[in-house]
Amino acid sequence: MDYDFELKFKLPPDNLDIDELIERLSEAGCDDALIGSGLPGRIALQFTREGESAQQAIVSALQDVKKVIPTAQLIEVGPDFAGLTDVAELVGVTHQNIRKLMLAHAESFPAPVHEGSAALWHLAPVLQWLKSHAGYSIERAVVDVAHVAMQINLAKEARCLEKPIQREVQALVT
Repeated sequence: MDYDFELKFKLPPDNLDIDELIERLSEAGCDDALIGSGLPGRIALQFTREGESAQQAIVSALQDVKKVIPTAQLIEVGPDFAGLTDVAELVGVTHQNIRKLMLAHAESFPAPVHEGSAALWHLAPVLQWLKSHAGYSIERAVVDVAHVAMQINLAKEARCLEKPIQREVQALVT
């Protein structure tokens, strides 16, 4: 099955030639990705990768990138963080439609990971909710990729937790 996802990295400060880097990534197995370098010191790879599972596809892509740029720092696997407009575009409805669902079902709609002028959610729980509570038909591969992306992003961020704080607040944040 084909899985669509994006990997974003911060590049090491050793002034890699971006054209050479793109060529090396392609040779290392990332020939199934569109590669962009819009921001200095950053690279994004938009994959359509075949795999036995979303996890296998994403992990193999991460391994391919790390072979070429071992010191690159993973910023994010996507799709994961999403606003209501992102969710609406993904499922083919309007922003207002998703907002009405969120407001009408505030008690069961997933909580955002950031609430502010622009709220952000992990995409996987929102897609699961749309399937189970609102009857949306969402491709299994899309849900699987969002779930694996969320898991990798959470694992990446969890490395920053100091053990005493982790133990003390673990029961308080659930």
